[in-house]
Amino acid sequence: QVQLVESGGGLVQAGGSLRLSCAASGRTFSSYAMGWFRQAPGKEREFVAAITWSGYSTFYADSVKGRFTISRDNAKNTVYLRMNSLKPEDTAVYYCATGPQRVGALAATSNFDYWGQGTQVTVSS
Repeated sequence: QVQLVESGGGLVQAGGSLRLSCAASGRTFSSYAMGWFRQAPGKEREFVAAITWSGYSTFYADSVKGRFTISRDNAKNTVYLRMNSLKPEDTAVYYCATGPQRVGALAATSNFDYWGQGTQVTVSS
């Protein structure tokens, strides 16, 4: 059974930083791409960042490029999302996900077959 458990969310002031973690179990972690998505109240879930199985390639939404960094530690079965210069519009529930490494598809929710329960990030102005 595949499980993804996020942690590290919380309340932070605008301009602050947080690091989210996602611990995975139940599948060969290093064989799959990992992604972070977020969902704000009343909005659809949107892509934030993704990383290939090796960690060699990363992808970001334009809204977070230059502020967020995705990384992974395959020895620890964990993916991270470092978030700097946070803005109130970054407020959302953040989800990690795991899925096949399909070229050109890592920004799509449909590519990912397992999801965590989410962690709340709230940025105050």
